[in-house]
Amino acid sequence: MDHAAVAHRTDLMTITRHVLNEQSKHPESRGDFTILLSHIVLGCKFVCSAVNKAGLAKLIGLAGETNVQGEEQKKLDVLSNEVFIKALISSGRTCILVSEEDEEASFVEPTNRGRYCVVFDPLDGSSNIDCAVAVGTIFGIYMVKDKDKPTLDDVLQPGKNLLAAGYCLYGSSCMLVLSTGNGVNGFTLDPALGEFLLTHLDIKIPKKGKIYSVNEGNAINWDESTAKCKFPKDGSSPKSLRYVGSMVADVHRTLLYGGIFMYPADKKSPNGKLRVLYEVFPMSYLMEKAGGQAFTGKQRALDLVPENIHDRSSIFLGSYDDIEEIKALYAAAEEKKP
Repeated sequence: MDHAAVAHRTDLMTITRHVLNEQSKHPESRGDFTILLSHIVLGCKFVCSAVNKAGLAKLIGLAGETNVQGEEQKKLDVLSNEVFIKALISSGRTCILVSEEDEEASFVEPTNRGRYCVVFDPLDGSSNIDCAVAVGTIFGIYMVKDKDKPTLDDVLQPGKNLLAAGYCLYGSSCMLVLSTGNGVNGFTLDPALGEFLLTHLDIKIPKKGKIYSVNEGNAINWDESTAKCKFPKDGSSPKSLRYVGSMVADVHRTLLYGGIFMYPADKKSPNGKLRVLYEVFPMSYLMEKAGGQAFTGKQRALDLVPENIHDRSSIFLGSYDDIEEIKALYAAAEEKKP
């Protein structure tokens, strides 16, 4: 479905209507998930507007603080985090919130608690805003075991237990990509309507791609297996390099065009750099639901069990066949070890 086709249709499928249709397939559904998602969508619309006005509103300047990862926070990061925290709490459907920007998890007051835990990066790639590069929001949703007795174990679950995951890309258009467990769909914000409309139905990543996406600046610290990822074993043409440095933008391109996105562990970051809960898991979940794979260099990414809310991991994700080749490289390296 393309944008031109959407413009001439009257049976427009909004994201809320789409989710309601999906939830209606579950007789036990009470509408809570739809309400939660509508608040996430509201947060995305707000951040999209703020990103578009960032230069005008002088929101770009440093906030004078650093986040828990030791990175300089920009005012837009702070604003985005506050927007999502407030939107999620006010939904009345959340229990625990984990944000990249907050050192500790937030436990919602008992009177406003719901059944869901949300893990999120409110503004991924924010250092790119100065040069108008696409940035985004990443999120994952878990179910709490007992909303009256929530614990950190409710979010320190393997990614395969996610109920839903998605990201919102703030670029030349604002696009929200979502999976609630049954396929992956893309919704584009129509500014005139103020609604996310279904524009990419049932996204499937190509089985093999021609692009690899990685920070080549770290190549000097890579292990042998990662270095070999660049050079096809079958003698075919090498892949083209495309790297934005904004995970949402790089993964979005990989999802649509195929290939590999990788952020491997290396000598400098032996545990990897990307955060497991709100970067690795949601993106790995989407890749698998779209027919791709996600691999850490040791195991399926969604089988990881984080010990802390800000744990990091290496990640290789993308087209099924391309990840198979990377898995074979790492398996061969393991066999060589004494």
